[in-house]
Amino acid sequence: MAFKIEKWIASLALATLAACSAGQQSAEFTLEGVEPRASVCPINPLTFASAIAIPDINEGNGCGVTHAYKINAIAGVQFDNGATINCETADTLNQWINTSVQPAAQAVYGQRVVSMTVAASYSCRPRDNVSGAKLSEHGLGDAIDFSEFTLENGHSINVERDYYGAANDQQFLRRIRKEACGPFHTVLGPGSDSYHKNHIHLDLQPNRRGGGPYCH
Repeated sequence: MAFKIEKWIASLALATLAACSAGQQSAEFTLEGVEPRASVCPINPLTFASAIAIPDINEGNGCGVTHAYKINAIAGVQFDNGATINCETADTLNQWINTSVQPAAQAVYGQRVVSMTVAASYSCRPRDNVSGAKLSEHGLGDAIDFSEFTLENGHSINVERDYYGAANDQQFLRRIRKEACGPFHTVLGPGSDSYHKNHIHLDLQPNRRGGGPYCH
């Protein structure tokens, strides 16, 4: 496993160097500024998630996932559409769900969240699907988007519909978004830009120069 990780990191580093040297970007994405890295697995996702370990992904163009898992549920919360992410992202989601999402749902609604709709997980593409942009964190398996949360009584909180909607739905969505900042290094959603108006984006991009996470 260690050899496979090292081999993937080396190939990504070479691709990054080539992209920087040429000063060009592909029609799809550029690797300039993308940091090659391997995921860390502090806890095996199989201990807290309904998940399947899948072979490492290496598409040979910079996209790839080490310690990859197909996640169907975390902490008893169903992931509608499922998610392909790395183990570190799964661990961070487990912490966020247990320490933020469920406490917020109980405080606002007196209900548990039973499912979350995954709008995007692993995807080999440029940021915001803009041709020529940097490789998205989705292409490294450390990003996930959620568009809807459903409570045990069937009430659904849709990010696009409810972020500026009823007071209790606003309170819930804004609280879990705020509390995701820190555990996740990037948190985006409605108001960030036109690309994130219908979902909450979470990723583990390494902290930028100068310090902390980017939450906007």
